[in-house]
Amino acid sequence: MDNVKQITAPIEQELKDFEAYFRKAMKSDVSLLDKVTHYIIKRKGKQMRPMFVFLTAKMLGEVNQSTFDAATLVELLHTATIVHDDVVDDAAERRGFFSVNALWKNKIAVLVGDYMLSRILLISIEKNNTDLLGVISRAVREMSEGELLQIDKARKLDITEEVYFDVIKKKTASLISTCCEAGALSIGDTQNRERMRLFGEYVGMAFQIKDDIFDYGSSTKIGKPTGNDIRENKMTLPIIYALNHVEEDEKRKLMDILKNHNDNSKKINQAIEIVINAGGIHYAEKIMLDFANKALALIQDLPETDAKKSIVALVDYTMKREK
Repeated sequence: MDNVKQITAPIEQELKDFEAYFRKAMKSDVSLLDKVTHYIIKRKGKQMRPMFVFLTAKMLGEVNQSTFDAATLVELLHTATIVHDDVVDDAAERRGFFSVNALWKNKIAVLVGDYMLSRILLISIEKNNTDLLGVISRAVREMSEGELLQIDKARKLDITEEVYFDVIKKKTASLISTCCEAGALSIGDTQNRERMRLFGEYVGMAFQIKDDIFDYGSSTKIGKPTGNDIRENKMTLPIIYALNHVEEDEKRKLMDILKNHNDNSKKINQAIEIVINAGGIHYAEKIMLDFANKALALIQDLPETDAKKSIVALVDYTMKREK
């Protein structure tokens, strides 16, 4: 947590002010809606996405009213997708707390997510900010496409590395790239808009690969593997690598577990062992670092400010986080 405090130091006041700003954006006259959104706000995570918005804006110029709007739109989108994802995945928990659908059932959870998406539209129109709305809308489209592409491919178990990168670019990286592009746009920096979009995309790719690795622990310290991705039929980078690099009989065994035994703990542990022994984790870590380095190379020539140091540290943190 100290790491996060150091990273947020240049934008500490902005993040504090943002809490109130975001609460106001979620406000409704409907008491049930207010109760649910209050529950969500109280259990918010580290707010990494607003961090990317504010740090980008501060690295390139001065944070202003539009930056707060950009961070609000991104956080509304992120929160809406979390609420909807928990319904789709039938998840009862989120960050150790009950999910919205677990407490209020699916119908209310879906409607709350819809309300947040409507707030994105209304705030953008109220502030006459069609540029930001365009960036956010693209993220909504890409995230939906990514989810559907993943579901389609998981059924056939035929995901190639190329398809996998396409899935995570749309599903995860699109939101972080939106944060960075929106941060640049908020201060009127159209010159660096595309550079920051690409920066965020590379960071998002690295972020998702790190999540894939969590399923196995890590190559240096194999923790208690969860095997959740195998259970959920998610074709992640370590699995794709293993399927392409093991002997034929091992490949058949791994495919059989993925297709027919992904609810059997003993078999899942066997699959985890095959992936680790094939070097799947080591490979995923290498690719993760490649993306992180590509991201950092994009901002190398920008002035060495506190905001830049923090955004570099935030990229580093996403690689080294423990959860």
